[in-house]
Amino acid sequence: MALRLGDTVPNFTQNSSEGEINFYEWAGDSWVVLFSHPADYTPVCTTELGTVAKLKPEFDKRGAKVLALSVDDAESHKGWIGDINETQSTTVNYPILADVDKKVSDLYDMIHPNSLNNLTIRTVFIIDPEKKLRLSITYPASTGRNFEEILRVIDSLQLTDNYQVATPVNWKDGDDCVIVPSLKDPEELKQKFPKGYTEVKSYLRMTPQPNK
Repeated sequence: MALRLGDTVPNFTQNSSEGEINFYEWAGDSWVVLFSHPADYTPVCTTELGTVAKLKPEFDKRGAKVLALSVDDAESHKGWIGDINETQSTTVNYPILADVDKKVSDLYDMIHPNSLNNLTIRTVFIIDPEKKLRLSITYPASTGRNFEEILRVIDSLQLTDNYQVATPVNWKDGDDCVIVPSLKDPEELKQKFPKGYTEVKSYLRMTPQPNK
């Protein structure tokens, strides 16, 4: 069954390029970005895994762990990691699940037979510290993912979890935010948004990012 936003994601234990992983234990109280790949030694995935390795300090700053998945075994992953490090001028610094039996792929509905026969499609999940699914994006196999966008979404989720704001189109960290429509009391607005706000419409009120 497909996972939906707000669902508690299932736990699993699976081998990886860094040994056996029990997902809940490995995740701890961190955010997690879990992203799947059709197979080892695939060109688009090679560029993605290299980019995520370079961006790992940015994920670390946000308290987010990264976890890749491919349906090949751990020995195959190790050879592929060598290629990734060589061709992308980086060092892969996070685990790649070895989902040979497709246990995790099935749990997370990563198999779309009409798209890629019996291989995992190119999906990315953002999972919060409560193990709730907060975002899922599925890309076609031919299109590499934009991991700057994944970082942007984590910034938005972490901001909006803590303040009564939403983030508008093309928002990035430091930009103005939208005050949620349910907040109406003038005194409460003054208290929560001491920097003030601009009322474009009664339902569209812009305020400087509260934590900046």
